[in-house]
Amino acid sequence: MKCLGVGKVQGARSRALWVILLTGQGGGSFCSSKMGSKQITQETFDDAVQENITEFEMDPEEAVREAVQQFESQGVDLSNIVKALRPPASENGQRQKHEILLTLDALGKAVADSDLAEVAEQLVVFTAQCKEQLAFRCLAGQNGAYPVVFSACQVASGDRNLMLKAFYTLSALLDGQPDLLDTAGQDLLLQTLQEYGEDADMTLAGIRCVRHACLKHEQNRQDFVKGGILPLLTGAIVQHRHSADVVRTAASALRIMTFDDDIRVPFGHAHDHAKMIVLENDGLRVLIEAAKAFTDNSSVLSELCATLSRLSVRNEFCQEIVDLGGLNFMMSLLADCIDHPDVVKQVLSAIRAVAGNDDVKDAIVNAGATDLIVLAISHHLTNPQICEQGCAALCMLALRKPENCSIIMEGGGALAALQAMKAHPREVAVQKQACMLIRNLVSRSRDFSQPILEMGAENLITEARAAHRDCDDVAKAALRDLGCKVELRELWTGQKGGLAQ
Repeated sequence: MKCLGVGKVQGARSRALWVILLTGQGGGSFCSSKMGSKQITQETFDDAVQENITEFEMDPEEAVREAVQQFESQGVDLSNIVKALRPPASENGQRQKHEILLTLDALGKAVADSDLAEVAEQLVVFTAQCKEQLAFRCLAGQNGAYPVVFSACQVASGDRNLMLKAFYTLSALLDGQPDLLDTAGQDLLLQTLQEYGEDADMTLAGIRCVRHACLKHEQNRQDFVKGGILPLLTGAIVQHRHSADVVRTAASALRIMTFDDDIRVPFGHAHDHAKMIVLENDGLRVLIEAAKAFTDNSSVLSELCATLSRLSVRNEFCQEIVDLGGLNFMMSLLADCIDHPDVVKQVLSAIRAVAGNDDVKDAIVNAGATDLIVLAISHHLTNPQICEQGCAALCMLALRKPENCSIIMEGGGALAALQAMKAHPREVAVQKQACMLIRNLVSRSRDFSQPILEMGAENLITEARAAHRDCDDVAKAALRDLGCKVELRELWTGQKGGLAQ
């Protein structure tokens, strides 16, 4: 990690400007994150605010605003910074702490004294402060909050109500900070979920902790899977099948186990985890059966759809989803919740995923999905994510299936895709999926080329190719299969043969 020093600019403007100086000395005030954003410590921010007050006679609110403005203008990420004035120094000159750290001190003392009543009171206060914003959680985490909260969980052992409060606090602290959890914490969560499997509230609290600990943290995911979390999650859905909160949260946790979102790890176990959920834990049946209890709860059904789409990693899994009735509930959900964009997006994503199986493509089309997908795109034309997922779903249904292409064309699928391109010229994902759909529609059915060209496809695809480098190949393929003249770009490769298109 490259560290940057901090210095003040003295000059024309009478403000405490802090500039970033690339020193290479490892001064520690600034650190460059892996994604290239610059970060500062809470102490650096507090010092800047205090200087605005003492040297430039600003009132506290103005001093904070000025510090935020100056740091952000220099590209500093302040998401982990408490943007508030720290309490003034005491009479002996000792620097005071932010409110959440004072609460943490009080919680730590109560835990050390085994004062359960005080522990309960401070847990509630600390949880509320953690939930206010990520910056508060970061500051607490950097100042030893995790071992204090973990100790509180241990002190609460045997007292259900106190344990619930402690786990609520642990969940709030881990949100956005999965690195805090250690092996002892993992073991505690697994043990609690095993021992309190029949207690819906304890199960929910434990799963929320697991969920936060595994988001963007591959090692935690692998450790939990090795520890037996998957049967505990599917078991929770079965055991508490009438609890919307448990089913939704457990399904979400299962889905997170299939993520590959930790940039620190080159290769994760997402695919392996998905296979384990299906083959070893009957995950598809568990999820689809759970959906039957929540036919009128769109938020639960949406989460179940999202999880099913992550599990559609094999042809036989896609077919099993259809055989178990998963396609029927997706179609019903899409029709009933067409006005709910979050639900529509998840259903379209699930349809796209299961359509990876050629036989399932036919089942989806026979179920009338193409008309619903076109309706979803048209109904949410201003939503780029729905346009992307809708075009992608139609693209999959059209792939290697000329008979499906005819149905998509008759239902207005090509026109909907071109309207999406026109509505979102800057959204590369929309442009790319629409180009691929057009290409699939005409690659084996050239009779559709002229009608699609009359809709204005050539200009839209040419513009997408010019505007987005990532669209170049798919746009070129679409234009070629439409019968348009395609200008091939030649690049010097420096290798034998000289030119590459």
